[in-house]
Amino acid sequence: MRKAFQVRVNGKPVAVPPGTVAAAAVALAGETRFRRSPQGTPRGPLCGMGVCMECRVTINGRPHCLSCQTLCEAGMEIHTDA
Repeated sequence: MRKAFQVRVNGKPVAVPPGTVAAAAVALAGETRFRRSPQGTPRGPLCGMGVCMECRVTINGRPHCLSCQTLCEAGMEIHTDA
């Protein structure tokens, strides 16, 4: 069994096991808002399968990544846009 590794969510270190998606890492960090709608409403994951686009975050400087479809990698930097 592979060991957990660390990612950072909004600068906060979070240990995750292999196979964890970025949305789960954000949740483990205690964040509930992933982005804001154009009207300013906080948004978060809805469908969990990449259809709704509500889980978009910035990963390693790349904006609008679907966190429910992106596997975590050691050292990954995840930033919510909310």
